Amino acid sequence: MKAVLSEVLKESAGRKLVVFLDYDGTLTPIVERPEDAVLAPQTRAVLRSLARRCALAVVSGRDLPDVRSRVGVPALHYAGSHGFDIEGPGVRHQHPRAQAAAAALRAAAGEIAGDTAGIAGVQLEPKRFALAVHYRRVREADLPAVRAAVERARARHPELRVSGGKKVLELQPDIGWDKGRAVLWLLRALHLDRRDVLPLYIGDDLTDEDAFRALAGRGIGIAVQEERRPSAARFVLRDPGEVRAFLAGLSRAIGLHRA
Repeated sequence: MKAVLSEVLKESAGRKLVVFLDYDGTLTPIVERPEDAVLAPQTRAVLRSLARRCALAVVSGRDLPDVRSRVGVPALHYAGSHGFDIEGPGVRHQHPRAQAAAAALRAAAGEIAGDTAGIAGVQLEPKRFALAVHYRRVREADLPAVRAAVERARARHPELRVSGGKKVLELQPDIGWDKGRAVLWLLRALHLDRRDVLPLYIGDDLTDEDAFRALAGRGIGIAVQEERRPSAARFVLRDPGEVRAFLAGLSRAIGLHRA
């Protein structure tokens, strides 16, 4: 962690830092049920401290109201549903084409619920601009049936696409938008799309790779991985505990520099 912090501080010298964070698996550990992912008070305190020193945003696959209430720091900017829904001080954006897919997402939720009703462990998480199908607690033998149910729903609704994550399949509007594009949009909206600004993105999941790629050559990506896997990120932190320690160190260093 200290080596990563040292490299980030070295690269950010003389530049304004803006930090983007995923939620699940980054700020909180991965848990069996998504509703059980509770932010530790110590992590919230670190976020409040860092938000006083630099621009800070949480970019999550969760619904925007859900992730905003879980983090509970009003000064931050939040991007929910993988960036389709963005809100924060002075900023509000919902992707116009994503809104047109709302009816298809509702219909798909009903179809998948019916098709998986007899499969233990399936959990549907409807969102404003997405539908997550969690299968972490599903038996291995039942996984093909879950995937087939999701694919059938996608085939019925060509305006939707399927993406994968950690033990989850997600239906989203099939448009050119993802966490990476959301991050670039936020940089422009906050007037931080400048050479004197260094964007930093920390995330653990496959959807965060879009943000790592979007910032390649202009920012820093940090993947959260207990076991190494290929990533477009330049650095790695092991788990949410290391993320919190890194953010705390970053906040202290920025505060000392400003003092």
